[in-house]
Amino acid sequence: MRFLKSYNNSVALVENEQGKEEIVIGKGIGFGLKKGDQIDQEKIERRFITAEDQESIMQLKDISAKTLELTTKVIKLAEPKLNIKFNDFQYLALADHIDFALTRSEDSIDMNATNTRWEVRNLFPEEYAVAKDAISVIEKATAQKLPASESILMTYHFVNATSDDAKLQETIQITQLITEIIKIVSYEYQLELDQQSFNYSRFVSHLRTLLVRLLKDKQQEGAQLDPALLQLMQVKYTRAYETAERIAVLLNAKMGWQLEADELVYLTLHIFRVTSRQANTN
Repeated sequence: MRFLKSYNNSVALVENEQGKEEIVIGKGIGFGLKKGDQIDQEKIERRFITAEDQESIMQLKDISAKTLELTTKVIKLAEPKLNIKFNDFQYLALADHIDFALTRSEDSIDMNATNTRWEVRNLFPEEYAVAKDAISVIEKATAQKLPASESILMTYHFVNATSDDAKLQETIQITQLITEIIKIVSYEYQLELDQQSFNYSRFVSHLRTLLVRLLKDKQQEGAQLDPALLQLMQVKYTRAYETAERIAVLLNAKMGWQLEADELVYLTLHIFRVTSRQANTN
């Protein structure tokens, strides 16, 4: 792999063995090298084929070497703890976010997320905990105090990394919808759901999967639902089914989505599970 030129201490343009240009990232990746020199491949932390996404590659050139090093540190912290993997798009999005966060910190700008902090912390407790650790890593490395809202925004990036083609705005939208759905369930049952329970975790996980599928307009694979099963749900789990229907109305009004019969059945079962066991212990 031949060195062509450096953009900064952590970003270099190289030519790979197939004669294609790549952008490579790594601390001191091009230091002291001249055009045509061999790159130390052990220093490479990330590679981008330049022909695939010119716009993203141009974005890399504008991000400081320090920010790229911090991004790599944050990803190395988060990936094993959350069992996630950042793709190239998510890497660039996180690097751009960290770069902008440091700028906002210098200018004392806080993108206030107070109204969502409690919700995000409870919907995504593992991602939020790692986000707090990531903020500490950044603050220690830069001697800058980041705005309080960064813990929320960083959490969104980690949640986002669970889906290969997720966009940050979509993750925020899904989070808001989940919050509204939980409010409907709590209101219908006059019950404060136990966010520490296993059933709550399964309920939120089911909602995330459902909403991502609806957002991507992907049909659920599987055999067609037996109409008798839907009738059974309506009779056996009347309250849960009616709550599921109210959620369907919400999703239709907000997003124009129409829940299929099988989606209503699964939603009904999750609502029954998350409410009945807790209600029986109160």
